[in-house]
Amino acid sequence: MTGETNLDKLISSLSAVLVEGVFVFVTIPPNQQMPKVRCRMMFEEAEGTTLILLKSDAETHNLPYEFPCRMITLNIHSSLEAVGFMARIASELAKDDMGVNPVSGFYHDHLFVPDGRENDALRILRKMADAGS
Repeated sequence: MTGETNLDKLISSLSAVLVEGVFVFVTIPPNQQMPKVRCRMMFEEAEGTTLILLKSDAETHNLPYEFPCRMITLNIHSSLEAVGFMARIASELAKDDMGVNPVSGFYHDHLFVPDGRENDALRILRKMADAGS
């Protein structure tokens, strides 16, 4: 099952949904046991394993964290080979002085934007979709 690769169609079909909760980024050093915690993403790097999880779960497990953020799911099945989709979104958010940490799943892309800036991000994404229609 392949996703959409056409950039214009991806932008014009863009539908964004705010996921409930405040998320954070945690790193677990290679020599530390992995906590039994539900996470949205886990990625192993040489320096440690990065987890994206709810802030409340990080606090419950006394895990130091960074970047309290909100998760926005883009409800279009973009191909993992789509060219320029995340770059276009990141560029538009950057125009409003907003960083973003994008994560691509098999079916959808997800944006982690600073907590408190989620409505700005949603507004920008709606504007992009409207302009692409």
